[in-house]
Amino acid sequence: MKELNIGGLIARVPIIQGGMAVGISRSGLASAVANAGGVGVIATAGIGHLADDLYSNFIGANNRIIVEEIRKAKSLTKGVIGVNIMVALSNYALLVKIAIEEGIDVIFSGAGLPLNLPSFLPEGNTHTKLVPIVSSGKALTVIARRWISKFNYVPDAVVVEGPLAGGHLGFRKDNLFNEEYSLEKLVPDVLAHAKALEDKYGAPIPVISAGGIFTGSDIHKFIKMGASAVQMGTRFVATYECDASDEIKNAYIKASKEDIIIIDSPVGMPGRAIRDPFLDEVSSGHKKPFNCPFHCIITCDFKTAPYCIAKALCNATEGNLSEGFAFAGQNVWRIDKIVHVSELIKSLENEYNEAEEKV
Repeated sequence: MKELNIGGLIARVPIIQGGMAVGISRSGLASAVANAGGVGVIATAGIGHLADDLYSNFIGANNRIIVEEIRKAKSLTKGVIGVNIMVALSNYALLVKIAIEEGIDVIFSGAGLPLNLPSFLPEGNTHTKLVPIVSSGKALTVIARRWISKFNYVPDAVVVEGPLAGGHLGFRKDNLFNEEYSLEKLVPDVLAHAKALEDKYGAPIPVISAGGIFTGSDIHKFIKMGASAVQMGTRFVATYECDASDEIKNAYIKASKEDIIIIDSPVGMPGRAIRDPFLDEVSSGHKKPFNCPFHCIITCDFKTAPYCIAKALCNATEGNLSEGFAFAGQNVWRIDKIVHVSELIKSLENEYNEAEEKV
């Protein structure tokens, strides 16, 4: 595998660990991935789920804990550390500012178009790299034109996430299994748009493939297609270093192909998760009454939602799957054991090399 270069920021292995929210990817997992040569990513949504003042001071608790997590990760590695900050978060601007102030290496931003992300960079700040997450080449061009016209800033890279990813998905439900929206179709489209921008503005925009990538052979396929790297989330949950509860890790190992379902999330997007009794109750029409203490996602219609997704994910992260559920990618059923991050990276490299020898 060739190293990944994002605006002069170098990762030995072209693998980015996807940001998985509400405590799944914190400093423990992110630092382990960075130490193994990849890009470790802390997810900021719901990062303060264990804080004592979470319910009374949701925004403040999350803002405080992300500082602690970034500092802890940086103390554990000299590798590349990023954060994932969803545009739809009600404290989006604060989290971006905090991450930049803490000297984060990369900000990955999706779940909406991060049209104003460069506005938060102080003048002269060239350390933090800005990477939008998109589901089409058109979205990249819209974002790039805005960044360039308003802020004179070309995206440092772009993540194109396909419909086989876990968690919330940037596609209509009826397009999730439509071949025309497969990652194999999306990557060439984004590569073409990135190339047009590169030619016009003279700055490289590495394309990072994401969503359903499972093996080193998968990585090889997309690298040969023209991508500079891949992003993987699901594989990293089943590692000893992952910050998720043992219950979530065991749910990953036990999941069958039939257990992977698409849900209608209260935030107004489809999501991919592992079926469990909690989701069965919701799908049967059972409501879980709640008072919204968080107001964490601006698109969430909490007045009509059948449950609080933030609370459900907090419960799962704390090991209480009877009152929550686990998000996961389409290929989670292929995982059969927990390994160390270093083992996983090594096995992916070996599989990549085997695929390269067959060319």
